[in-house]
Amino acid sequence: MTTTLWVAFGGALGTVLRYWLSLLMVPVSKNLPWGTILINIVGSFVIAFFGVITMAEAKWPVSGNIRLFVMVGICGGFTTFSSFSLQSFELLKKGAVSEAFFNIIISVVFCLFAAALGFYLGSKINH
Repeated sequence: MTTTLWVAFGGALGTVLRYWLSLLMVPVSKNLPWGTILINIVGSFVIAFFGVITMAEAKWPVSGNIRLFVMVGICGGFTTFSSFSLQSFELLKKGAVSEAFFNIIISVVFCLFAAALGFYLGSKINH
């Protein structure tokens, strides 16, 4: 039950952070959902970076509950793949094909890059 509470608290925190960042991004999100894009990039970096630097054999190992709190709870509540999918579909549905594909390409490419960067930096810290 303790593990579930760690994940639930992290999820609540991640969800609130997601909401706040989405609100901050409204002024620049007229044609593309920049808030969702930024959230997914940041979340991709955080889950990879934190995951690497906190493994049992890493420089700063933490308990399984802390890893679940951050990686499943915070990152799970914070990242927005379902929103990304719906927003991409809605762009396609309204005929904004180039915007939809730009959203898909930039989200996938930058999230993969952010995850790779997080993994790389975390690995550098460990060694």
